[in-house]
Amino acid sequence: MNYCVLMAYVPDTASIIKLGATGNRIDEAGVKWIVSPYDEYALEEAIKIKEARGGSVTVLAYGPERVQQGLRECLARGADAAAHVGGGEGTFGDALAIARVLAAAVAKLGPFDLVLTGVKGVGSDNALVGATVAALLDLPHVAGIVKLDLGEGRLTAHREVEGGGEVIEAPLPCVLSAHKGLNEPRYPSLKGIMASKKIPVQALTVADLGLDEAALAGAEARCRWRKLELPPAKAAGTIIPGEENPAAAAAQLAHLLREQAKAI
Repeated sequence: MNYCVLMAYVPDTASIIKLGATGNRIDEAGVKWIVSPYDEYALEEAIKIKEARGGSVTVLAYGPERVQQGLRECLARGADAAAHVGGGEGTFGDALAIARVLAAAVAKLGPFDLVLTGVKGVGSDNALVGATVAALLDLPHVAGIVKLDLGEGRLTAHREVEGGGEVIEAPLPCVLSAHKGLNEPRYPSLKGIMASKKIPVQALTVADLGLDEAALAGAEARCRWRKLELPPAKAAGTIIPGEENPAAAAAQLAHLLREQAKAI
């Protein structure tokens, strides 16, 4: 069996985000980039299946040059091959355009028995790419899985919903979106890091896939980010010194919680 993992390379969730000069992008200076956390679950599940059943794991990403660092990390964790579709600046945030590129790349690199990705890419958080890739490839799709059982030509996926869970059966090939709880992603080993340096990353252009990136970002665009705003600054907190008189500090805290915060 062969598996494809769709990977997004995103700002570290611990990064301090500043707005760029255009107002509709972040200032990337000093930002640390990481494999999207939900995509880590997808990668780990693909590697676990490969270790149990054999096959090969290919990691696919669409984006600027820095994406290759994320692909190298995925190779160090246990993926067998990686492919990078260069570009993405003009299609930023447009889930349909991104999915069209990824679906065309999956079709070119495949066939695959499973296509896995995170339930959403941290950053845009629209949770649309996995489902849209599945629709474009005319494959079944199960979103937000937290448990997976593979059979002969079929799979059983478990997903959490409000107030309970769902168990869904689907034929292979299939597209799956991984959620937190599916597994515990591994760290790259030193051996894996050294081995990953010897694996070539296949370079593709959007044109290689029969698509026109200028059109995807222009006349065919379905989503454009016009403006970003930082959340309002939080009001300064109140510090209650309590070293000398803890009882008085506790009484003041209770008063503030009751009269000001209306919490008690």
